[in-house]
This record gives sequence, C-alpha cells and structure tokens, in this order.
Amino acid sequence: MQITYKGDYSLKAILYLAIQYNKDVVTINELAERLDIPVKFLEQILLELKRGGFVESKRGIKGGYYLAKQPKNIKLGDVVRFVDGPIEPIACANKNKPYKGCSDMQKCVFRNIWNKVSESISDIVDKVTFEDLCSKFKQQEQLNYYI
Repeated sequence: MQITYKGDYSLKAILYLAIQYNKDVVTINELAERLDIPVKFLEQILLELKRGGFVESKRGIKGGYYLAKQPKNIKLGDVVRFVDGPIEPIACANKNKPYKGCSDMQKCVFRNIWNKVSESISDIVDKVTFEDLCSKFKQQEQLNYYI
C-alpha cells in the first residue's frame, strides 16, 4: 500500500470536514489554505470525493463543501481504497479480485505472507473512522494549549 499525495490530501480534506461536521459549509479556499493544498488540485480531489459519496457541495455565495455522511460512518480504509486503489501489497493477495497472473500461486511461499500483511493493514484501516480521528485531533489540540 502506498498513499499518494492525492490520497493524503483527500484524507486531510475529509478530516477537516469531519471536524467541521454539523457546522457551516467549508469553502474550497478555506480548505486549500488550512491544509496547504493547491486550489486546482483540491478541486479535482473534491469532485472525486463527491463522486465517491464522501462529500457534498452547496452552490452559491454561501456555498462550499460538507461531509455526505456522519464521520462515524466513514472509515479510513474506504477513502484510501477509493482514492488510491487496493491496499494489498501485491495483486495475488487481493481476495476480492481473483488473480490469474501467476502459475505458482498454490505453492508460493510468499503469498501467505502478503495475505497476512494485507489482513493486518485492513484490520487497522477498516476499524478507524473519521469520528475516531476527530477525537484524536481534538485531544492533541487541547494538549497544545496547555504547553
């Protein structure tokens, strides 16, 4: 699994929108400035996240972006897979997509290792919600005020 800049920016944008959940919409310029993302790149990312059902937009002068679902209903793994593709370290470890590119799959000593790596990654990213991440962010923010 490798997270691209697009994936990283997507995760940060969703986290910021999750922190702002149930507040007003967030403009693309505010997102770009707060997250240090080029506006044009962010536009592309938000359109893709909208197609994926993660964000919605409101048009007009008071328009902007907001989460399409509650933060507790968006898992880190869902966003990573949507933006950057499969999390498996190698194609033959993807249990959801049959792989026929290798004649040694049944006797391959590495395949079990890659399956375990894939399962470990999934166990982590599929349990973390953006509500969890908001809580961690808020805890860190409180710690920074006391230092």
